[in-house]
Amino acid sequence: MLIKIGYEMVLNPPAPVAMHTLLRVHPSRQADLRREQVLIEPTVPVDTFYDAFGNCCERIFAPAGRLRLFADAVIEDDGLPDPVAPQAAQWPVHELPSDVLPFLMSSRYCEVDKLSPVAWELFGNTAPGWARVQAVCDWVNLKVTFGYEYARWTKSAADVYMERAGVCRDFTHLAVTLCRCLHIPARYATGYLGDIGVPPNPHPMDFSAWFEVFLGGTWHTFDARHNERRIGRVVMARGRDAVDVAMTTTYGDAPLETFRVWTDEVSSE
Repeated sequence: MLIKIGYEMVLNPPAPVAMHTLLRVHPSRQADLRREQVLIEPTVPVDTFYDAFGNCCERIFAPAGRLRLFADAVIEDDGLPDPVAPQAAQWPVHELPSDVLPFLMSSRYCEVDKLSPVAWELFGNTAPGWARVQAVCDWVNLKVTFGYEYARWTKSAADVYMERAGVCRDFTHLAVTLCRCLHIPARYATGYLGDIGVPPNPHPMDFSAWFEVFLGGTWHTFDARHNERRIGRVVMARGRDAVDVAMTTTYGDAPLETFRVWTDEVSSE
C-alpha cells in the first residue's frame, strides 16, 4: 500500500525567531519512503540532529515575516492493521531493560504519583499484560469525550481524568499515565493517521497521537482515542509525553496562519 502524506504550515513571526521542529518521518520509517519533498520558504540553513529519543529534529533561525514549512511524500506501508499480541506478558519491573524505565515515571503531562491510587482501584483486578492495557483503553475511550473545543496546552492526565474531555493527545496522556501507574512502560507517539479502512472523519486532518507499551520484550501500539486497530500509522516522533514530541517549538512570537495535514491512500506514484 502507498500512502501520500504531508503538511503545510505558515507562520508569521514579527521578528527573527529560533525554532526547532520534529516534522520528519521517524528514522524507523525512513526506508519506507518512496519519495519526499521538504521545503522551507524563505530558504534558511537547517541543522539536523537526533534527540535523546531517536527522533529526527531540525533547527532553524527564521527571519521576520511569512515562513512556510511544507512537506509532501509517499510512503510504503504493509496495509495491515496494528498487530495484536494478546499473549504479550507484563514483565516485573526488576526484569525490565534499563532503557525503558523512564517510561514508568511521571513526566510533565503524566502524573503517575497523582493517579496511581485511581489506576489500581480501576484495573488492579484485571489480568496483567495485554488485557490490562486493553482495559485501560476501553475505559479511557468510554469515559472521555472527544472534542477540539476541550483542547488546551496546559491540560495534564490528571486534568483529563477530572474533566473527562479532550483531544487525542489528552486521551493518550491519560492512558499512558494509567499504564505507568500499573508498572507497564508506556510512551507517547505522534504522526500521520488517515481514514484508511474506516469511515471518513468529517473534521479536518491533523497529526494524531497514540501510545506504545512495552510487553513481552517489545513495544506494541495502542490507541485510546479510536480504540481500534488501524491501518497506515506513520510515526514521526516518540517520547515521554507531548513535551518531547512537539511538532514545532519557537523561541519567540510566531503566530500560525495556515495549518494543513494530508494522509491518503494512493494507487500508484
